[in-house]
Amino acid sequence: MPILTRLIPSPVVVDIRPGALADLASILADQRISHSGRLAVAVSGGSGARLRERVAPQLPGATWYEVGGGTLDDAVRLADEMKSGRYDAVVGLGGGKVIDCAKYAAARIGLPLVAVATNLSHDGICSPVSILDNDAGRGSYGVPTPIALLIDTDIIRETPVRFVRSGIGDAVSNISAVADWELANRVNGEKIDGLAAAMARQAGEAVLRHPGGCGDDAFLAVLAEGLVLSGIAMSIAGHTRPSSGACHEISHALDLLFPQRAASHGEQVGLGAAFAMHLRGDHESSFLMAASLRRHGLPVLAEEIGFSVDEFVRAVEFAPETRPGRYTILEHLDLSPEQIRQAYADYTASLER
Repeated sequence: MPILTRLIPSPVVVDIRPGALADLASILADQRISHSGRLAVAVSGGSGARLRERVAPQLPGATWYEVGGGTLDDAVRLADEMKSGRYDAVVGLGGGKVIDCAKYAAARIGLPLVAVATNLSHDGICSPVSILDNDAGRGSYGVPTPIALLIDTDIIRETPVRFVRSGIGDAVSNISAVADWELANRVNGEKIDGLAAAMARQAGEAVLRHPGGCGDDAFLAVLAEGLVLSGIAMSIAGHTRPSSGACHEISHALDLLFPQRAASHGEQVGLGAAFAMHLRGDHESSFLMAASLRRHGLPVLAEEIGFSVDEFVRAVEFAPETRPGRYTILEHLDLSPEQIRQAYADYTASLER
């Protein structure tokens, strides 16, 4: 009898623990990612300097590159600068902007990417996508999944807590995103990958229901694992559906309509997810999600991130235009501005029970 299997694109190494950064060189050598030690290491120009001092003695053969920002031009420039070296791999050391630029640059020059995440602000640390600003706003660019991922929870605790909170919002929003994917499957027959959906949903549920807090090693490990699983789920699906639904459409709308006032990605998608769960009539899940977000210090109302009710209504109305062809609860209900306003008033009232 033939045995049918599937190959799942995922990192060769996932190392999440206190002190992991100290073992970066041995991980690269033991896993045969870099025999020669010739590495191109991308870091930020600011906080990256401190990390460079800590890591450079481990990597004497590395060439270091500063990433100016999180734009497409920055990523292209980084790739052009790396072209002249004969490297085994690219290491992205830092937060989301650095890793997204490094992922894009590594893909452009055909090298594997090792992601060394220093914060947990979103699920891009292990996703097959680079989010980069461009002349038209912000774009998503397909890239290979990192060949290795290292997260030192000691480093994570040194970063501002707002980054951890942002990651919580992004992870929890998976629950709403998968619900939207399942809705599209029921209504339009959109193909759904059960493994990708299960991984993304359980990643969100694990973070949602964990009793720990932002300074707790056990909770940080669960959050990091959840964000990694979200990235792998997107790789399995071949798109962002497992982690991006109405919650992300609302966030993208806020970014586009109010670019100078947008809150963090995780804050916006967390709020968007709780509201989307309310829209689909799952008020119990909406309340549970909002309660969890509040416990971790995240906003659950538009006013808590500086937007008026009118502005939030406008964003929800505009949200479907940010992802043409994607079917979520927003497209399904097709609410008028007045209906959105009433739904938001009902959502707000439900949180006070």
